[in-house]
Amino acid sequence: MKKILFIAFIALSQVLIAQDKGTLKGLLTDKETNNEPLPFANVLIKGTNVGATTDFDGNYSIKVPVGTHVVSFSFLGYKTVEKTFTIKAGETVVLNQVMSAEEGVGLDEVVIKTSTSKESANALLLEQKKATVIKESIGAQTLAKVGVSNAANATTKISGVTKSEGTGNIFIRGLGDRYLSTTMNGLAIPSDNVSNKNINLNLFSTSVIKNIGVSKTYATSSYADQGSGNVDIGSKEYTKKGFSISVSGGTNTNVTSLNGDFRTPIINNDVTLGFHKKTFALQDLITNQGWGTEAMSTPVNFSGSFTAANKFTVLGKDVSVFLTGSHSKSFTHQQGVFNSYRSNVLDNSFSDAEQYSSVANTTGYVNFKIKLNDNNKLKYNTLFVNTGRTNLYEQGRNGLGYVFDQDPQEEGAFVRDQNFLQTTMFVNQLMGEHKWNENNTINWAGGYNFVLAEEPNRIRNEVNILDITNSPLIQYSHVGDYQQRKSTQKIQDKEYTAFIENKWALGAKNEDDDKPYSLNYGVNFRHKERTFRSLFVGVRAKDFTAPSIDDLSETFTPTNFNNGLRLRVGEVDRYNADLDIMAGYVNFDFQLNEKLSGNLGLRYERNELDVTWDVTNYVGRLGTINRVYESLYPSVNLKYEIQENQYLRFASSITQTLPEFKELAPFEYVSPTGRVIKGNPELEKSDIYNLDLKYEMFPQRGQLFSATAFYKQIINPINLAQARGSSGNFVYSNTGDEAEVYGVELEAKTDLIKNDDDEGILNITGNITKMWLKQDLLKDFQYKDITESSLQGASDFIINSSLSYSDKKEKEFIATLTGNYSSDKIFALGSPEDFANSASLYNDEILEKGFVALDLVVSKKLTDNLVVKFVGRNLLNPEIKQTQKVRDLITEIETNQTVLSYKKGSQLTLSVKYTF
Repeated sequence: MKKILFIAFIALSQVLIAQDKGTLKGLLTDKETNNEPLPFANVLIKGTNVGATTDFDGNYSIKVPVGTHVVSFSFLGYKTVEKTFTIKAGETVVLNQVMSAEEGVGLDEVVIKTSTSKESANALLLEQKKATVIKESIGAQTLAKVGVSNAANATTKISGVTKSEGTGNIFIRGLGDRYLSTTMNGLAIPSDNVSNKNINLNLFSTSVIKNIGVSKTYATSSYADQGSGNVDIGSKEYTKKGFSISVSGGTNTNVTSLNGDFRTPIINNDVTLGFHKKTFALQDLITNQGWGTEAMSTPVNFSGSFTAANKFTVLGKDVSVFLTGSHSKSFTHQQGVFNSYRSNVLDNSFSDAEQYSSVANTTGYVNFKIKLNDNNKLKYNTLFVNTGRTNLYEQGRNGLGYVFDQDPQEEGAFVRDQNFLQTTMFVNQLMGEHKWNENNTINWAGGYNFVLAEEPNRIRNEVNILDITNSPLIQYSHVGDYQQRKSTQKIQDKEYTAFIENKWALGAKNEDDDKPYSLNYGVNFRHKERTFRSLFVGVRAKDFTAPSIDDLSETFTPTNFNNGLRLRVGEVDRYNADLDIMAGYVNFDFQLNEKLSGNLGLRYERNELDVTWDVTNYVGRLGTINRVYESLYPSVNLKYEIQENQYLRFASSITQTLPEFKELAPFEYVSPTGRVIKGNPELEKSDIYNLDLKYEMFPQRGQLFSATAFYKQIINPINLAQARGSSGNFVYSNTGDEAEVYGVELEAKTDLIKNDDDEGILNITGNITKMWLKQDLLKDFQYKDITESSLQGASDFIINSSLSYSDKKEKEFIATLTGNYSSDKIFALGSPEDFANSASLYNDEILEKGFVALDLVVSKKLTDNLVVKFVGRNLLNPEIKQTQKVRDLITEIETNQTVLSYKKGSQLTLSVKYTF
């Protein structure tokens, strides 16, 4: 009874005390980040111990005794603000406050562990939560934890995103390069590769990445040329003053197993730090530079980088600078098989396809920010990237190679392909933000980009080892005049891009001091031009022999050119191409009530494509096309708050995908294996209808659970397919009238274990994507009564997951294990060789088999300035394999045959970073 009375007394006391209090609540926002919510700021009632910190969304709420008080708002490096208020019993008082940086005190001078920088996972989750469009991002902090080294690998940590091991292309929801768009800070950037629309994301090292966002739904402020989404690389900016250096070393397990016998192309003698120096004209290289290869002792991967940041005043204006530079070199080796079939007949067979590669990358990046005043800000970015790739590919060294209808013989075929590709890229961007009155803010940006991708001296030899059991003697193959050749290829892209947008805030301010509506309107401009040039110089070496495949240079001498060797200088292949885009758009953001918000938009866009070519493999050599597409592109994005921290999103839009220059120009590019990919002047654009429905829940800070259902209808889908005929080419084609994609995505981020301070020390992130893909096939791609297929490059099942541990101590220890799996995908669609006999004379589709990748990252902070990190990538070292169904012409039984396979090896790296 005493216990009951005591409990009742306590309860009554609490009620009486509560009646003498009111509630003070509000929202703190950060002026330095465009009024984003400011989490973890301090709120204190002066003269008392009553206080709180703002939550993940910048909100606070505290019980305050009745009366008049002074509340203090503070945050490290920001001005402390004090406000007087009076509160009555049971009353709720709302005080919102905009916080700004302290004059003379830069955030660089204060160590803020819980910054709102968009490099952090929590800040990006907050952005995702607030966004109207369906967008997912990964920041620099997460990239460091999972050991990602470039933007391509970074995107694969986002749900529904995979990367092709064969090409490095990114696939979002199963749709590849031609269905994507890539931007940097919202501005378009050009491709570095003649075969691709988008730039190789491997060129962007994480030293220049602030965050990477993947928008899977469309908003009309973006270019309409995106079917599956947009990848936007946010480049780093000044966050705090400092200077750091980092060095690393490592190896690839495939390379170490060579025992010092790593071979390089002879072209490597003209390369320094990834930069090629031209020594001879291409024709002179035939006799003045050898045709063999060179060996080097076991190479070691290495890299070095620095970052520096500072903030100062110039003519009374705040100026901040961030710059970084890096250089790295890595080596890989892979060995496997390569086979090809035409009409179910073996065309090429090599059981020892071998490749030695190295990549040297030099990156420089500078960001300037100038704050003219509170309403006017300017920003300038410049990025320089130079990548030099050496590649030595051989097949048939064991003397067991086979090439159908080869002369002098089919057996003993050997191919060597030596190449160096240098890609130099400049990206220049100038941006401005101007708040010209309380309701109107203008954002603008202009960019100039330049890309030079050059193969200065590619060497290819096709020979036959006449009888490997008795002698290494070889004879040169001579089906054509260019089986022994040196070639050059040069691509130069220039691009001008710009946008200007005005945001007009409308309506009465709400309790958060925001207006519920805004009308956004603007224009986009983009001009891209490409010049392409390729030249082949061949040697007809019929009946010539050499002692072995490692003695080819002995043949190509001035003496032999006087005694039977014939020089063949081909005509220059070239094409010029231009893309012009002009667009205007308007979209309306609205917050109808506390629950429903959204964005309605409409875009008019005019696209004009011009391609002119002069190439050998086109009848008459000369040709030109002009494509003009004009259309309206609407979009709808809705967000409904079911309850606190739970949202339902809906999106619908119409977009397109334009053919890329290389897909239109009928130039034939030969891969090292001998596969030939050719453009198609008949190609037309695809129109895409998109629907998305997503549920999101943010239970606590840093947590996310979501489920998405999506649908796409693609009119005139574009795929890479095998062409009919004896050439065995791969051609880009509109393979059907219509394709459909259905899919679901599930994603979760949560803490499994927390410490005594309620900080997550063991957390897990995972996402699963399941898709159902179907396209009808035009007659040219029907065989075996197959009239439907999946889409090229589309995996129907994708899993990305990571498990991370942090001890949350001052000298932090972090360990992260990440895994990825994507199921089988089509590398190239099949086709019939003969319509009348398509049940037996056909080339079945080529599948790229699914595999699991596993990475481990472990880091330890040894001192306040020194961090050591170990990274192990591709630890399982799975076999990368492509297969094709082949029908035996005698038994008529179909079997799966391997057409390509190799292992990449595991990459092990140890790095040290010191911050001054």
